[in-house]
Amino acid sequence: MTSGFDQPGERAGEELGATYSQTVIDHIRNPRNVGALTNADGHATITGPCGDTMGIWLTVRDGVIHEARFLTDGCGVTVAAGSVVTQLARGRMAAEALNISQQDVVAALGGLPQEHLHCALLAVNTLKSAIREYLSLRNEPWKRAYRRP
Repeated sequence: MTSGFDQPGERAGEELGATYSQTVIDHIRNPRNVGALTNADGHATITGPCGDTMGIWLTVRDGVIHEARFLTDGCGVTVAAGSVVTQLARGRMAAEALNISQQDVVAALGGLPQEHLHCALLAVNTLKSAIREYLSLRNEPWKRAYRRP
């Protein structure tokens, strides 16, 4: 005897697929690079206009972003954007990663609806702020002593 109910997540998956690319859905369900890094070389936390907050932590070796991690309290699309922007940053020179744009994140996600473009912008702005902190600390290491935990 059937209950008439859908399997959990079955309907949500159909709805996601009608609105988002398979890449977005994959990053929502299986985000990469999640979590804070202790002793990060660069860190930033930004709250976007929608109220979502994202933090990005970086470790940099010889000017190359070795590790990039993120945390967010945002929606699934913000999770996907954080996941993708950290993937795009890893392995790049820090100065080169400053050129990662909102359009780069949107393209890597296979597109986003207009109402979620700000999620990609939040991810990019947070990454750039973390890189700027790294560059500032590299140039003036004494600032590390005054850094907030």
